[in-house]
Amino acid sequence: MDRWVGKVAVVTGASAGIGAEIAKDLVKSGIRVVGLARRAERVEALKNGLSEDVRNNFYALMCDVSKEEEIVATFAKITEDFGGVDILINNAGIGKFDVKLTDRGSSAAINEIVQTNVMGVINCTREAIVSMRERNVNGQVIHINSSLGHKVVMPPVASFNFNVYPATKFAVTALTDSHRFEMVDENRAIKIASVSPGLVDTEFTGGHLTAENFKQIPHLLPQDISQAVLYVLSTPPHVNVQEVLLKPVGCSY
Repeated sequence: MDRWVGKVAVVTGASAGIGAEIAKDLVKSGIRVVGLARRAERVEALKNGLSEDVRNNFYALMCDVSKEEEIVATFAKITEDFGGVDILINNAGIGKFDVKLTDRGSSAAINEIVQTNVMGVINCTREAIVSMRERNVNGQVIHINSSLGHKVVMPPVASFNFNVYPATKFAVTALTDSHRFEMVDENRAIKIASVSPGLVDTEFTGGHLTAENFKQIPHLLPQDISQAVLYVLSTPPHVNVQEVLLKPVGCSY
């Protein structure tokens, strides 16, 4: 991790859950972290909970990654204020699990999921890699994916509808390879990785899974995914971890 000390990492969806855990661990590793979220005040609250010796390396910016114009403006500000991006963690994602693909009137919700989970990754990655290219930096991009991006399974409870969410994560799996192939074609040593967890105990499920459900279903914790991100970043420059698939012990999917 030493080569990343003092470098700039952008973490999308940094206000809670996996993104918050990753942001905290990166800043504790000596990396300057810019946390992006629609709820920037929650990122500020996260920053204020850190010890004083690392707090000053944590910055919060409001950005809705479903909106390309906000992404472009935010990355321009990061370049202006910090010089550019060395690490991108594409963590922001949404799910609307009370929506069915076969319900009329579901198009708006489905479009929002696709715009955030797919186009958000595409647009953030483009802006980060442009920054790396311009400065000739061999950076790292990590897409926080899902085990549902590799295999679709039955939802854990009856009221929980995956709808288009697994399709967006299959897209992220494909984007990981497409981004990597573009870097190979350009003869650049920018590394692209996907980290794909199974069920994680966060607010992401939007109340569809209760605390009692989580007691009965094997699951991961946000820090498990953050540790996988730290592992990817800790590998030598000549090693490209392409995929990390994480599942809890005892899971049946």
